[in-house]
Amino acid sequence: MIGESIFLSRTRRIIPVGAIAAVTLTTLAMRAGAGAPASDPIFIESAATTGLAFTHVNGASGRYYMPEVMGSGVALFDYDNDGDLDVFLVQGGPLVPGGATGAPTSRLFRNDLVIGADGARRLHFTDVTDRARAGVRGYGMGAAVGDYDNDGYLDLFVTAFGPATLLHNNGDGTFTDVTSQAGVSDTQWSTSAAFVDYDRDGDLDLFVAHYVDFTLAGNKLCNDAAGARDYCSPRAFRPVPDRLFRNDGHGRFTDVTAAAGIDKAYGAGLGVASGDYNRDGWPDLYVANDGTANQLWINHRDGTFVDEGLLSGAALNPAGNPEGSMGIASGDFDLDGDEDLFVTNIVRESSVLYVNDGHGAFEDARARSGLATLTAAFTGFGTDWIDYDNDGWPDLFVANGAVNIVESERGQPVPYRMKNQLFHNVATGRFEETSAAAGPAFERAEIGRGAAFGDIDNDGDTDIVVTNNGGPVRLLLNQIGARSHWLQVRVDQPPGNRFGFGAWIGVERAGRPTLWRRVRTDGSYLSASDVRVPFGLGSSPIINAVVVQWPDGQLERWTDIRVDRLVTLRRGTGQRSSER
Repeated sequence: MIGESIFLSRTRRIIPVGAIAAVTLTTLAMRAGAGAPASDPIFIESAATTGLAFTHVNGASGRYYMPEVMGSGVALFDYDNDGDLDVFLVQGGPLVPGGATGAPTSRLFRNDLVIGADGARRLHFTDVTDRARAGVRGYGMGAAVGDYDNDGYLDLFVTAFGPATLLHNNGDGTFTDVTSQAGVSDTQWSTSAAFVDYDRDGDLDLFVAHYVDFTLAGNKLCNDAAGARDYCSPRAFRPVPDRLFRNDGHGRFTDVTAAAGIDKAYGAGLGVASGDYNRDGWPDLYVANDGTANQLWINHRDGTFVDEGLLSGAALNPAGNPEGSMGIASGDFDLDGDEDLFVTNIVRESSVLYVNDGHGAFEDARARSGLATLTAAFTGFGTDWIDYDNDGWPDLFVANGAVNIVESERGQPVPYRMKNQLFHNVATGRFEETSAAAGPAFERAEIGRGAAFGDIDNDGDTDIVVTNNGGPVRLLLNQIGARSHWLQVRVDQPPGNRFGFGAWIGVERAGRPTLWRRVRTDGSYLSASDVRVPFGLGSSPIINAVVVQWPDGQLERWTDIRVDRLVTLRRGTGQRSSER
């Protein structure tokens, strides 16, 4: 039975005549088996035409300070609960002493999507930073999203080279800086972060990755192989431990880093993803470290974690060496019911695909998947599994951009540009690059960093927002995914962990593998993605059921769910189930 637990999401906001020009998006036919003509691009870059006007300032001063080349990230979240995704873009700024006067701030853009009676979509963004009090000032790095106080509104944590910031969503379109009173003050160089209910008490805790112990005064002189001045490797500086803050349930956090064992392993942390990698029902954490061994923090269900990265096979390359890891895609790419990992690495190392055996042991499958050859010439950052064509098999997007001089770009003002990549999952454990068919946006070489994923125009497929270091934001609107059938799931479990972070959702289909996805906003690089969970269904409009394994392990099942829509599943309205 479905009852009141399922809702169709449609946003109908009127934009006054004379508003800034917006792009009109025509509804795509969703007939079974309809494919895109060969001439159609998969994505269209639409930032400028939709009012998403933002350029990252890296503050490059010619002194090659490391933070200049690392940022920044983006968050996709519905801050005003109106049914569409808004965009928060993290800003850098000047780093030189005395350069903070008049520095730019991070920006919040409200999505003013209108869906007409004929299904036509009109997408436009409005900069609401000032009225929302969301203009975080400082040298920002990334963003994490979660409802830490369970009031039904998503809050925002902004990492930085310098003090981090926790913005409480007041529920009236504004935010308040509550960093100090919440107990999450952090002045070390923080990068990616994740909200996760690691102790399963119904309150979202906060994990914060740290990079290295770098200071402007301690900057070092580094050169590339040709003798030119270049940015230093992270190995030139001391790594520092990450931090874990436990949510006490009253708007306050306690630093439990030491008590939880998180300080037992150090690394130059850049990417963070949550998942249940050994399938024991408790959330674990995977950290991508730059030039140091990656960490797989296995939750021991007593408030402590143990780093099993080395034992699991997901910490080093086959030669036993750490790699320059940045971004993470976590998900079930091979449809076998467990969570695999894709980790972006620096040029010449190739990015790595770690295939989970179902018990938390991983095989390095970069070679046999084809991804080793396809990624070896790139430095990857933001990434995720994205079923761009909604055929049911998770594909892969990677935002690329160098941190050291690219030989073909030597002599250029910014010799770090690379093209982004799109890989199609051919359902045999292998991937093929489809960047050439992805559209003109994939022909542009820039310095890609953060990437966030979600259905920005509410048409049933996954879109992408990509940030560029020292460059403009890019909005990649998916043009072909909605031609196949789809389902998006949002879960609701009041009063605790309202958005169901950590829930494991399965879509059962007759004669075909169950599609499993995790409710989470973390992963990628310095970025936060849509909390709604997308499923591509291909040509079939029929599903048997949707199953939710809630964060405490209980299962519920819903049947008679129709496809090609967003449904909200409220805990307690489905059929209790003991099957998994």
